[in-house]
Amino acid sequence: MSRSTLRGSAIQAEIRKAQAAAAAPPDPKKARPKPAAAAAAPKGAGEIRIIGGQWKRTRLPVAQRPGLRPTPDRVRETLFNWLGQDLAGWRCLDAFAGTGALGLEAASRGAASVLLVENDAALAAQLTTLQQRLQAGAVRVQRGDGVAALQQAAPASLDLVLLDPPFDGPFFAPALQAAARAVAAEGFVYLEAPRAWTDEDLAVAGLAVHRHLKAGAVHAHLLRRA
Repeated sequence: MSRSTLRGSAIQAEIRKAQAAAAAPPDPKKARPKPAAAAAAPKGAGEIRIIGGQWKRTRLPVAQRPGLRPTPDRVRETLFNWLGQDLAGWRCLDAFAGTGALGLEAASRGAASVLLVENDAALAAQLTTLQQRLQAGAVRVQRGDGVAALQQAAPASLDLVLLDPPFDGPFFAPALQAAARAVAAEGFVYLEAPRAWTDEDLAVAGLAVHRHLKAGAVHAHLLRRA
């Protein structure tokens, strides 16, 4: 057999092999492209809602920030039931505003003035955006220390002080002392804490328990001046 005949036979064999490969169904294992590495899930914000008043059902973003722990719906609903729902004319200060849920609930129910104090720059900016979106003229946002803001308030100038500090921080005693000075004689101090505070605990600040609720790991207290 000549070289040209051998070469022609080899070429024909390669052609038949290529035709057979093209006609065969694709191997699913080889045909399926490898998936790209999954991107890490973004640390997106959750949300809660205002539960009463003119902004009822308005959504509030909840950023993933260390120590940020929005007051549960059930607790907020109970608190404003205790307060009577209508807060028309009230002067309020939310000393550890976070999402703004407590202070905005008060404004939604007619409070004349609500100061939201928040030390975290990103959360304070978020609160400012919310205030503008709601066109909440009674609400003012202040970046800074909540205890200092209470200490700077005029004595007996507030009808409602809202205290929901980080549970692992040293804020409870100084905040209660400052709140007792700033709240009016017939006003209220709301305290959210990881444990129940008794009248004995509060006596040094001149406060006493008016109402108390435990919801999961949260203890909600409505306090008045003793």
